[in-house]
Amino acid sequence: MTDAVTPTNPLRAYAAVTAAYWAFMLSDGALRMLVLLHFNTLGFSPVQLAWLFLLYEIAGIVTNLAAGWLAARFGLAATLYGGLALQIAALVALSQLDPAWGIAASVAFVMAVQGVSGVAKDLAKMSSKSAVKLLAPKEEGGLFRWVAALTGSKNAVKGLGFFLGAALLALAGFQSAVWGMAAVLAVILAAVVLFLPAGLPGRMKSDEAWGGWRSKDSRVNRLSLARLFLFGARDVWFVVGIPVYFQMILSDGTPDGRREAFFLIGGFLALWIIAYGVVQGFAPRILGGKGQPEEATVRKAIFWAGALVPIPFVLAAAAWVAGAPALWLTIVLVAGLLLFGFVFAINSSVHSYLILAFGDAGRITRDVGFYYMANAAGRLTGTLLSGLSFQFGGLPLCLATAGVMALASWIAARRLAAT
Repeated sequence: MTDAVTPTNPLRAYAAVTAAYWAFMLSDGALRMLVLLHFNTLGFSPVQLAWLFLLYEIAGIVTNLAAGWLAARFGLAATLYGGLALQIAALVALSQLDPAWGIAASVAFVMAVQGVSGVAKDLAKMSSKSAVKLLAPKEEGGLFRWVAALTGSKNAVKGLGFFLGAALLALAGFQSAVWGMAAVLAVILAAVVLFLPAGLPGRMKSDEAWGGWRSKDSRVNRLSLARLFLFGARDVWFVVGIPVYFQMILSDGTPDGRREAFFLIGGFLALWIIAYGVVQGFAPRILGGKGQPEEATVRKAIFWAGALVPIPFVLAAAAWVAGAPALWLTIVLVAGLLLFGFVFAINSSVHSYLILAFGDAGRITRDVGFYYMANAAGRLTGTLLSGLSFQFGGLPLCLATAGVMALASWIAARRLAAT
């Protein structure tokens, strides 16, 4: 049970949490593009680029398990502040990267900094999502709408961050960009500390024990497995494969050509994330209104998981037939990945609702932490496979691997019907 006082104005608390989450995700998206594009121009291979993000994802796995307990012990406001503060520290540290360092030293340093950023991201995410469960109105369909609004808007803002990161790299350079983002995020943290209403819930009894991280509800565990493979399916192509492919075909190797490629790649990935966020926001309407029983939502989760499977396989076949970069292939990829984004967004939104619907209010931070641990494990797997598959099999193997992950997510989702 909680011992915090629920805010007298839940809507204001929800708005403050959402604003903090927006600020964080804007910086998170921008930082990912800065690191990816900057080190790609330095000649890093796809596998080396994937290594830069591995500790970020590993940190997410550990953090989500610990964050649920930390929030239960100290409250959601504390973990939210901690996430923002760690992101500022990561940005300041990254500004100290020396171009004279060798590849091994650069990779090790950036991996460590990205690990700190991964801890920060999952502290902020777990805090925000758990707060929605406790703040959402009890009216019919209220939880799904509030979850969809938070998740959809967050991803739209993160999409803007992708474009912001690419633009800052092209216009201001790497070090100026990270210093500027750190300064802005520091202002946001100060504002959140000042204006977040007192009594944000989430804190448990002071003698709350560490054990019991895995949910006792089999539905939470099965949904978490489906989530792992779902995000693996996205990140297999999203992290390294498609950005590197686009840079190959868009940049002529000159400084001006690289800057133009930065804008185009960042613009596409930003559009993808923004569209994904918009679809998430409208997911309750797309899925047929409010107030549906959980069983109906589970059936829809299974259907949409199955709908995702053929898309990456079709794109992999197109890339294999093309054999090399081609205009028609690029058009097919853009259209196919936008369709992938639509179906993926529905899946993600349904998952985000179901974890809060399944989760017990008395241990919601634990259940959400375990679920997002699986989410981070999926991103870690997808990140590693993105670099490896593109390195050894090019775009066709990269996309086919995404199809295998989507198939595994569908198989896991089908098990929800058995609970």
